[in-house]
Amino acid sequence: MSRHLPVAEIIRSRRSVRRFLPDPLPAALLDELLDMAVEAPSSWNFQSRSVVAVRDPDNREALARAANGQRQIREAPVTLVFVAENDSWRGALDEICGTAVRNGAWNDDFARTTATVGADFQGDLAARGLLREYAVKDAMIAATYVMLAAADAGLGTSPMNGWDEAEVGKVIGIDHRDDLSVALLLSVGHPAERRAHPGRRSREHVVFGERHGRTLV
Repeated sequence: MSRHLPVAEIIRSRRSVRRFLPDPLPAALLDELLDMAVEAPSSWNFQSRSVVAVRDPDNREALARAANGQRQIREAPVTLVFVAENDSWRGALDEICGTAVRNGAWNDDFARTTATVGADFQGDLAARGLLREYAVKDAMIAATYVMLAAADAGLGTSPMNGWDEAEVGKVIGIDHRDDLSVALLLSVGHPAERRAHPGRRSREHVVFGERHGRTLV
């Protein structure tokens, strides 16, 4: 990752590509992209997400079949599967809080408060059936970080919907876990096409002030 474009330029120029060159992704570059996923923020810093890098050709083929035959999975050298982890925070609280204290980001009181209040917050989410929704949000933030980092490195990405979650779960080995969900598939590689900007709806349709539908002035 050596280009280091301005963030605004990366955001404006990134496009979803559907065709990829067969060139492999250097291991060091993939590691850097995965590090960016780890660095992404999350609710309470509980990091209720993970990512599985699928590179083996047979596994990519199985993943493509689970995603309605989308060819970018077959063509790209790696597809990242972002996983929402509903309950992983429970066993990670001591590590999360301890790391934050050692790094000087939190003091002991803040760490204790986070562990207590954060756990209560998660318990409330569970009672309302929202743990998965919040974990998916965490996973999507991580995926966005990877997309932007990949664009900065001159790579193409293809974020995908349109897959059978149960079949994707079988490919990555989480089909026996009720606490894990597939949030997003993201193919990454060297683009074999250059896509034009399709345009976005004008700001007056999507940007408001104070209340939805009110013009921002």
